[in-house]
Amino acid sequence: MSADSLKVNRLVPGLIEQTGRGLKDKTTPPVEGEKFQDLFANMLNSVNRLQTESADIQNAFLNGEPVELHQVMIKAEEAGVATDLLLEIRNKLISAYNELMRMPV
Repeated sequence: MSADSLKVNRLVPGLIEQTGRGLKDKTTPPVEGEKFQDLFANMLNSVNRLQTESADIQNAFLNGEPVELHQVMIKAEEAGVATDLLLEIRNKLISAYNELMRMPV
C-alpha cells in the first residue's frame, strides 16, 4: 500500500476496501477499461452504504435494540467523515474543471 492510500485509509477506515480499489503508484500505467466514472460511482456507493448503515444502527438504538451508544457514534462519525471527504473531492474536481476552462486554447 502506498503512503497516500495509508493516509486515506486512516482518515476513512475501510473506504478503500469498500470501493474495491486503492490508490496506485504514479508510475503504474492505468489498467485498460478502468474509468474515472466507475471509480467515482464506487466511491459514491460506498459513502451511501456508510450513511445507510449509520441510519440503520441509529434506528435500532432508538427502537431499544441491544446496540451500544459508542457503536452508534462511531458509525455516525464514519459516515460524516466519508461525506466530508467526498464533498472535498467534488470541490477539487470542480476547481480543476474551472481551471481547465480558463486555459487559453
